[in-house]
Amino acid sequence: MAIGDPPRSGRPLSSPPPRPASSVRPASLPDGSRPPLSHASLPGREFAFTDADFERIRKLIHAHAGIALSPAKQDMVYSRLARRLRACGDRTFAEYLLRLDRDRGEWEIFVNSLTTNLTSFFREAHHFDLLAERLRRVAEKRTIRIWCNAASTGEEPYSLAITACEAFDSLTPPVQIIASDIDTHVLAQAARGLYRQDRLERVSAERVRRYFVAGPEHGEWCVRPELQRLLSFRRINLLDPIWPVQGPLDAIFCRNVMIYFDKPTQYAILKRFVPLLRKDGALFAGHSESFLHAVDLFRSMGRTVYQRLDADAV
Repeated sequence: MAIGDPPRSGRPLSSPPPRPASSVRPASLPDGSRPPLSHASLPGREFAFTDADFERIRKLIHAHAGIALSPAKQDMVYSRLARRLRACGDRTFAEYLLRLDRDRGEWEIFVNSLTTNLTSFFREAHHFDLLAERLRRVAEKRTIRIWCNAASTGEEPYSLAITACEAFDSLTPPVQIIASDIDTHVLAQAARGLYRQDRLERVSAERVRRYFVAGPEHGEWCVRPELQRLLSFRRINLLDPIWPVQGPLDAIFCRNVMIYFDKPTQYAILKRFVPLLRKDGALFAGHSESFLHAVDLFRSMGRTVYQRLDADAV
């Protein structure tokens, strides 16, 4: 527009420019309320992300991994998957979701991106004390078997291995630990058994001395090979019809996993745990998890530890 030309819009030059149509919120809905802005219109986003995109992602991850994403997770989903759109060169979420239909490798990355892997050594430490007591009470000579089905980057299963070594006062206790996770990336990290110094903040200096050796880089520690030999790493999706795990198991550590599943999915998984667990075995859950909807399967022993309902029949 040349200097001195009248404004084509008919509004004074000093008035602010109109907002783009996509960001204008209707004055009100028929009931008088004001509708929220669509997530697709939020400023600063590189890719449009519609409610329909989010709903499709919710259905995909629930069907494949049983994870129930609440609407509050919409921004988290965008943040994690936007990286994949950039990496794959897709321009929209619709393009990326179509890619999942033909790219098995990307499907695995998609699942890995939406799983949460918060973990630490000896998290909820009382469970490891209780496990040590149970291990010391095993009278017969046999192999004790434990399944940790949220192994993440390995801190929990290695904590189990340390607990077993201390219970038997040996680096070669009669214990086998199955360490599984749905996320192949974190399982690969766990198998390496390599940790930075800050990851060992909950591990006493004495335990570091006994169960770790210096890593290849300054400030890194590697789990001793004797502990690594106690563990068997496997990718297991708890929604798969067949699990590569055989009973009887002395303990199942399924901690902070069930909170991502809806109640019907939780019940179905718990029902499958029953025949795998010894009648005198224990199921360890996360501090915020409760199985009151499965009282026909498990009874609480307190402190988020459960036993089979028929345990008294032993």
